[in-house]
Amino acid sequence: MDKNTMYKLTYGLFVLTSEFNGVDSGCIINTAGQVTSEPNRISITVNKSNYTHELLSCSSKFNISILSQDAGFDIFKRFGFQSGRDVNKFKDFPDAKRSKNGIYYVTSGTNGYISASVEQTVDLGSHTLFIASVNDMEVLSDTPSADYAYYHQNIKPKPETSKTSGGKTVWRCKVCGYEYEGDELPADFICPLCKHPASDFEKISG
Repeated sequence: MDKNTMYKLTYGLFVLTSEFNGVDSGCIINTAGQVTSEPNRISITVNKSNYTHELLSCSSKFNISILSQDAGFDIFKRFGFQSGRDVNKFKDFPDAKRSKNGIYYVTSGTNGYISASVEQTVDLGSHTLFIASVNDMEVLSDTPSADYAYYHQNIKPKPETSKTSGGKTVWRCKVCGYEYEGDELPADFICPLCKHPASDFEKISG
């Protein structure tokens, strides 16, 4: 079985934002889509380790900012490579506004946003599936959406040659470039930067 087949699936890229008791946070997700048009509903899946998951579980409302091909790598670093438990991701960030539901959406590097309220949840183990009704939405630009393939080819910096030497084994995250050193990568390893699992790592030396 070739695990790389999963990368042939098409994924959009989004900044999921939520707010609860005056606390804001956001994270990068690649699973959002319309599930019904009448009534208009969307679904998203969110890793339970994300702080945004915690806020969303409490508030039951969120915004999805749809990333476009104008998005730079900085937006992925801000919302994908650090935790809202440690930093305020919206501090000194000018490219955000609050929608009618009081939650931030991202205004730069995006081509639209959708506001939604959770109707149902499904426990998927490491993730939660949220099914939500659409309350509001707006087109922000005509720039095409950035999918996962576009991100890898045009936005994510190309990985530099590993600095590790001496014949040591190095495993590199295919999503963000984080490197793990060790003879074997633990099956339950989670990237400390982008929260992707061991299946998204590749052996590059050793």
